[in-house]
Parts: sequence; structure tokens; C-alpha cells
Amino acid sequence: MEASETIEDIILSQDKRGMLALRPYLPDDYCSQAAQFIMDNPGHVIIVTGFYVVMSGTPETDGPPGAIAIGEALKALGRKITYISDVYTTPVLRKFGNGSPVIEFPIDSVPQSKMQAKAILDEIKPSLLISIERCGRTMEGTYRNMRYVDISPYTARLDYLFDSAVPSVGIGDGGNEIGMGNLADVIPQIDSLPNDPAVNQVDRLVISSVSNWGGYGLVAGMSRIAGKNLLPLVGAETDLLHGMVESGVVDGTTGNGVPTVDNFSAEENGELLARLHRAVNAS
Repeated sequence: MEASETIEDIILSQDKRGMLALRPYLPDDYCSQAAQFIMDNPGHVIIVTGFYVVMSGTPETDGPPGAIAIGEALKALGRKITYISDVYTTPVLRKFGNGSPVIEFPIDSVPQSKMQAKAILDEIKPSLLISIERCGRTMEGTYRNMRYVDISPYTARLDYLFDSAVPSVGIGDGGNEIGMGNLADVIPQIDSLPNDPAVNQVDRLVISSVSNWGGYGLVAGMSRIAGKNLLPLVGAETDLLHGMVESGVVDGTTGNGVPTVDNFSAEENGELLARLHRAVNAS
């Protein structure tokens, strides 16, 4: 790692989708700022994730590992966390979330989803919401994947949680995720990104080449602030990826049940995480 390499440089490396084109529209240290924002809002944190893959009818490998990395880091700092997803991803979070509470949000109508979101927020009273690789609605109210396929029938409307006044962080890598509404005017100008991006806005947006990497970057930023390395170990993260695939989770770009994330191998994913470890340990 070069001394000049930042967390943001690392999580945007090997960009395949055009996220680098969005970087000028965010602060240079947007990931570190998001980490500080998390630390500045102590209390119970809700983390949402899970992206439905049409080809397999299951969730993808991008999202849940990053969500769990964030969750475990927060727990190490004494924070309470709750994961929220839908019927497709909650089994994965229950199996691999190390005993953290998991709420299944129903796939339902807009009015029912708004009521459900309000009920959850009223019960948990979170101090912070974090979304990582979770589809957000377009201006038309539909949920679309990167191939512009409408996945609304398979997507719980978790983004209505983010229509509240609760402080929020969003992580995405494609323009169709919760939080990308912050750059909704810019995203359609990038050829490789959606013409109809997600409209949900967040207080702090993290962009990355792979959303898991954005999650790791957030943990790296929190590690620097906390003065201790909160990142998952490379070997443990590789084992987690293999375990999730064995449980039916697939690569979102190919639909294949192999230990890759957005077509990056487990080894490439591990090396990215190792770079973040070096960045944290050098600081």
C-alpha cells in the first residue's frame, strides 16, 4: 500500500460500473466522514441489506457480508444493532449474524409498508439507519436491478424506513440502491449507470466498486476513530463467503452459486480487505 492511498481510493479500485465518475460529487473523504457520522450518533443501529437475484430466486453475495462486518464492528464498540431484510435474506442474516436480532420486513403494498416501517421505528427507536446494497425505489416507485428488470414483487420496501428523520448512511455500487438519491441528478449522466436511479436520500453516502467493500471501508474509518482495528479477518471473511454460498446465496452479476462477489474472486476480495487492514494499521 502506498502511503498516499486513502480508504476511498481502496474501495473504489477496480471500478467496473462507473462509480469513479461520481466521486467528484462527494467529499474527498466521504467514507471517513460517514464513519465519523456513525460515531457521532450513538445508540441502537438498524442495518438493512439483501438484494434479490432474478436468475436464482435468492439473495446475492454482495451486501450481507458487509452488513455483518459493520454490525460486528458496532457491537465491539458496545452498540446495539438489529438487521432488517425480507424473506429472502433474513435466513442468511440469522445464520451468519452471530446472534444479532433480525426482523423480517414483509413484501407488501405501499400503505402497509409505510405502516410497518413506522411501527419498527417506534418500537426500536434507532439512533441511526445504515443500508448496504439494498434496492431503493425509482421515481416511478419500482425497484429495478442493474439490468433494469423490475424486481418489485420480490423486494420489501425497506426504503420507507429511510423516509424518516432518523440519521442515515447508505452504501451502494450501482445507482439503484438506498442512498443513491443523493446523486439522482448526476447518475443518469453516466452511461454505465441507470437512467432511473433510486430516489431515497441519506445523510451520508458511501460509494464503492463493490458494496461489501464500502462496508469494509466504513469499518476501517470507524477503526481509525476508535483507535482499534475492527475489520473482519481475511480468512474469516473468506470462510463467511463460502458459507453463504453453501446456503444458497449467489453472485449477483452471474447468478452462479460460487464464492465470488460481483464477479470478483474470494482472493481478490481478500486482498482488498487486506489493503484496508494495512491502511488501518498504518494510521
